[in-house]
Amino acid sequence: MLVSKRLKRLLQLMPGKQRFGAYRFLPFFFLLGGAMEWFMINVRIGKETFYDVYRRKRSERQYEARMEKNE
Repeated sequence: MLVSKRLKRLLQLMPGKQRFGAYRFLPFFFLLGGAMEWFMINVRIGKETFYDVYRRKRSERQYEARMEKNE
């Protein structure tokens, strides 16, 4: 209950409630999305980034599809 009250209070402090309503939070979501994208492209966990894994899996699926087509 305490967290809910604090969250409501924090959300009420955001400017633009009358003019923008719920849309006043959009800039934060854009920044969050951009930060996630940057993280997925640039941060290596182990030896690979997210996109390294994505490209490898995509090429493996394409290869398997070609092999099935040739059979």
